[in-house]
Amino acid sequence: MTAFVLVEVDIHDPEKYEEYKKLTPESVKEFEGKFVIRGNPIHVLEGQWNHDRFVMLEFKDKETAEKWYYSEKYTKARKIRENAASANFFIVET
Repeated sequence: MTAFVLVEVDIHDPEKYEEYKKLTPESVKEFEGKFVIRGNPIHVLEGQWNHDRFVMLEFKDKETAEKWYYSEKYTKARKIRENAASANFFIVET
């Protein structure tokens, strides 16, 4: 089953966050993942959106998405992000 990683991000250090953005694509590609949505403006139809950024990644399955998240390359990027932003990560299978 295809798996999507959904991410809500609140950025508090934009400069450091740019470093994170540079590292992430290579780590995603290594696991044959792809960006479906990457920071596009959000237009709220109902409810509230209180985050700075939304990202959606696609992987072939949940196991691959988890391998990416815990991989050495992404762990390096994640440590930078943790100092630049707070985020919520979710996996949804289809």
